[in-house]
Amino acid sequence: MPPLVAFAGALGGLAIIRWAYRTALRVSQELEEARLERAAEAARPRDIPTLRRDPNTGAYRPG
Repeated sequence: MPPLVAFAGALGGLAIIRWAYRTALRVSQELEEARLERAAEAARPRDIPTLRRDPNTGAYRPG
């Protein structure tokens, strides 16, 4: 009986390791997608205001 218990314990341990590995991969993929989405969102040129020179003061202001 003890070899069967050891085998079952080893099998259960492998199942837990496999589950943890897959969970880590899934979480990493979700974080990578969120990071890429945020980077793409920040890179949109139409959202960045251009600076124009104020003819009266000579200072550059968003315009």
